[in-house]
Amino acid sequence: MNKTFFIAIVFAGIAASFSAQADALRVKGPGGPAPAMREAAAAFEQKTGRAVAVVAGPTPQWIDKAKQDADIVFSGSETMMTDFVTAMDGRIEASQAEPLYLRAASILVRPGNPLKLEGLEDLFKPGRRILVVNGAGQNGLWEDMAGRTGDIDKVSSLRKNIVVYARNSAEARQAWIDDPTLEAWIIWNIWQVANPKLADVVPVEEPYRIYRDTGVVISKTGREDKDAERFVSFLRSADGAAIFARWGWATKAP
Repeated sequence: MNKTFFIAIVFAGIAASFSAQADALRVKGPGGPAPAMREAAAAFEQKTGRAVAVVAGPTPQWIDKAKQDADIVFSGSETMMTDFVTAMDGRIEASQAEPLYLRAASILVRPGNPLKLEGLEDLFKPGRRILVVNGAGQNGLWEDMAGRTGDIDKVSSLRKNIVVYARNSAEARQAWIDDPTLEAWIIWNIWQVANPKLADVVPVEEPYRIYRDTGVVISKTGREDKDAERFVSFLRSADGAAIFARWGWATKAP
């Protein structure tokens, strides 16, 4: 092949890639729902031909750019979505946010569950070393769980055992990796699905189980692009629900 012709092909491919990326729907949100959202984006692109670029992680990493270019914002809880409405400076509206799917708060334990923990009751016992997230849609989640029966002693017992309060799930994941003395990690079940070698999951028993959602909202920019609504429709479709179910989300009423 002629060298000049080969170089031209390479540059044409690069240009096409940049063009496709520039034309992609821009979807932004937290890290928890990201694995399911990325799979849904790939499936939507395969089905429609329209690329979807998902940017996800701790909010400070993407929120400023999202104010300028996000077509769709997704959240990790109702409170998080409300915070995004404020942070986005009028680019999204609370009335147009749509809850999609729920996931359950769970207890992640070391692989093999060496302490044979069976539920939240075991975390009330003295001497446990617990990691929680206080932020990123999980503000006070442990309090909601322990306090559901109205017994303040359970809230007090759990708090005495919490040794790390991470600001977000990514920070908590790193703490779990760095500190092997942490015995239990209260977080959403979906994090174990996305990190199966990092931890095993222990379901939280009733009456302590708490659910929070992932929701989506189309921005003012996105409302000018018909594919934004098409993508949201895909997320709520049977195909979209099946993708989220594979990543641990509850897509049907119990």
